[in-house]
Amino acid sequence: MLRLPRSLTCLALLIAVIATACNNPSAPEIPDDPMPAPMAPNAPPVNPETPPPAPAPPPPPQPENARYRVTFQARWSPATHPDDIPGSAHFSRLVGGNHNASVTFWRAGATASQGIREMAELGRVNPLDREIQDAIAAGTAETLSIGPAVDKSPDTVSMDITVSQRFPLFTLVTMIAPSPDWFVGVAGLPLFENGQWVDERRVELDPYDAGTDSGGTFFSPNQATIPQVPIFRITTWPLSPGGRVTPLGSFIFTRLP
Repeated sequence: MLRLPRSLTCLALLIAVIATACNNPSAPEIPDDPMPAPMAPNAPPVNPETPPPAPAPPPPPQPENARYRVTFQARWSPATHPDDIPGSAHFSRLVGGNHNASVTFWRAGATASQGIREMAELGRVNPLDREIQDAIAAGTAETLSIGPAVDKSPDTVSMDITVSQRFPLFTLVTMIAPSPDWFVGVAGLPLFENGQWVDERRVELDPYDAGTDSGGTFFSPNQATIPQVPIFRITTWPLSPGGRVTPLGSFIFTRLP
């Protein structure tokens, strides 16, 4: 019997095994990548039937007009301003109105109008009310609002106003009394923003000097400032004790149903 060398015998056996595997359709296939891809840690299960989240509903349409209650919380007292405070500390009648950005009735850095001057020096409503009426006639303001005075501070008074989307800014002032030409207020406060009426807005009232009288104390005699200087925030004695500006109260605008 012919004997093959051992190396030829092993080669013949390997060829036979390969031929058998190729001819056997049930033989398992060897995958290209025998290791499955790992899942992301804590990945949520995929549910093809889950719908995407619904978009946020649009904000409800806003009415053209909104009513607000303006509350003046006057806090001016020996506890807040102990320096030289008069025993008759009070505030004059509130005066202002709603308007658009085309008109400004006062602002820090601007020269006071005659209406702001007489309000700050004497607590008068007139002629500031006429300046607002002129703006109404010019189409830049809508309403004139006049509210109560604070006869003795501290105290709280309020008034109701109506504001429209066309005239969404509000200006309101009152005299610090007695004083040379000092006052508190807001100028062009927006009540309609980003397509929505503001629900509530609180403004701390720092003292301002109208720049029309140079008196330095509450009972200083009249000393007209010539030339008139721009309106400025008071940061000195006696309304800013220790050099720290201290509000004399707050305006709170609260939307009414």
